Amino acid sequence: MPTQKHHFSSPDETAAFARRIGARLTAGDTLLLTGDVGAGKTHFARSLIQSLLETPEDVPSPTFTLVQTYDSPVAEIWHADLYRLSDPSEIEELGLRDAFDTAICLVEWPDRLGDLRPANALDITLSPGDGETDRHMTIAWDTGLWEQKLCDGMP
Repeated sequence: MPTQKHHFSSPDETAAFARRIGARLTAGDTLLLTGDVGAGKTHFARSLIQSLLETPEDVPSPTFTLVQTYDSPVAEIWHADLYRLSDPSEIEELGLRDAFDTAICLVEWPDRLGDLRPANALDITLSPGDGETDRHMTIAWDTGLWEQKLCDGMP
């Protein structure tokens, strides 16, 4: 499984990287965001989503709503936070399974997906670094789709 490792020393650097990835996404792309509470998953997702919106809008954490959706010129965007789910069957009720095929999906706490994890998803793991605002990111993927999107001229 190919991987990339990145270090960001500020929230602005993390946001800039999220925008670069966002510029390469299309309908059917799923990013699975893993990391402890406070690792920067929502900040990364918020930055990516805002970069794809035609008109700026607030992008709240979907911790309590479970899913927030946004319209963008590229595709509909689904931002899901599965932390409060206890069983993968609850994913069906959210409609997330269908969104994996038709939307850009960002999923926090993807371990809750169980067998519903999309095979072609991009895994992004965030963890705190040494400094208060430092973050480490590991990106891993299985398909050639991501090889082209992430490696073609992307720092």
